[in-house]
Amino acid sequence: MAATVLWVRRDLRLRDHPALREAAAAGGKVLPLFVLDPRLADEATPRRDHLLASLRSLDDAIDGALVVRRGRPEQVVAQVAREAGADSVHTTAESTPYGRARDGRVRRRLERDGLSLVATGTPYAVGPGTLLKADGTAYQVFTPFSRAWRDHGWPGPAPMPRGLRWARTVDSEGIPDGRDVEGAGEESARRRWKRFLDQHLGDYDAERDRPDLDTTSRMSVPLKFGELHPRTLLADIASHAAARSQAARTFVSELCWREFYADVLWHHPTSAWADLKPALSSMEYSEPGAGLEAWQKGETGYPMVDAGMRQLLAEGWMHNRVRMITASFLVKDLHIWWPYGARHFLAHLRDGDIASNSHGWQWVAGTGTDAAPYFRVFNPVTQGLKFDPDGEYVRRWVPELRHVSGRAAHEPWGRDDGYAEGYPERIVDHRAEREEALRRYQAARG
Repeated sequence: MAATVLWVRRDLRLRDHPALREAAAAGGKVLPLFVLDPRLADEATPRRDHLLASLRSLDDAIDGALVVRRGRPEQVVAQVAREAGADSVHTTAESTPYGRARDGRVRRRLERDGLSLVATGTPYAVGPGTLLKADGTAYQVFTPFSRAWRDHGWPGPAPMPRGLRWARTVDSEGIPDGRDVEGAGEESARRRWKRFLDQHLGDYDAERDRPDLDTTSRMSVPLKFGELHPRTLLADIASHAAARSQAARTFVSELCWREFYADVLWHHPTSAWADLKPALSSMEYSEPGAGLEAWQKGETGYPMVDAGMRQLLAEGWMHNRVRMITASFLVKDLHIWWPYGARHFLAHLRDGDIASNSHGWQWVAGTGTDAAPYFRVFNPVTQGLKFDPDGEYVRRWVPELRHVSGRAAHEPWGRDDGYAEGYPERIVDHRAEREEALRRYQAARG
């Protein structure tokens, strides 16, 4: 009997996988395929390293049955389907502008060969584009979207298909070599998630903004690669002892933000790299130059900003509170247009997701979904004092300040020996740049 092709992308797991269930239900064996698209696979990024490590983990879990081919998806998928003698190709529905265009090309190519592309499920609890306001238009404000999202609900995790058999009739080019990445793959993600549920969910509301503590879930990376499905997380929270706590509700809201941004991008695909709202289209921005470079390297002279940017370069990850602080500094203190920062984040983040990244940046910049953001300018010093109260996070990532104890690490200019180990002085004066940011925003608003 011919095999059915399962084309995996952002769903590198076996549990809670609707497309896998549909492929298995089609009859016969399932041939799992991953296409290394040169447009994405040739990027030397932490995200690529994690992808390759996650593919190795998936291949191990299915006893080496994963077929990996390199090339244009519309050509590779059709070729593998022919080699497998498949009648159909199953996959998880895509929602990003690039993914939708790619899938359209693959579908048209398969149809020319008399085959079908069957898209099942979504990387989200509620598929982007599903929820609309009463007047039939899309949501652009989070709170009403979140109410509609909760009211709509979602199905429980999809069970594993019974009697699943893997096809081994098609050659694989193998998974390219890459750096070892700790924590990649479905099983590692499940262990991290269980540890968070058992040890930190109950304190999430109080500790989620503390980058000095390793108490957040760090589920953004497994969700990015589909090593876990958000439905699984929501089901586990619902059955947890702390399900009715404020901490659990706050965590669920964070999952909802991810779904909200994906929905916004579905309805407004140009917002990936352009302002969602045109009200600030006349904003005066500064040319990127030495300021952008200092920000990228973590050499701005503001400890909380520099700690975050250095963590990004070292780990391919950054705490969400620090993402907001560093983004605000680039846009509001250096007056640089947000896509410069968004592209830098995408180049280095393992969890780099176009919807969450670009719309998170626009939330800070005031050009996205937030209703009245023009006056929000994060003070990097007071933010550091509040959310890294003992300076531990700063000293962890800025070795030039390890001799400065306690809260003073956030204000080295206040100590005689603050610059003794070579930490750079501030490249701008925050108070002056805040006033300049407000002036530019008011001018742009007319």
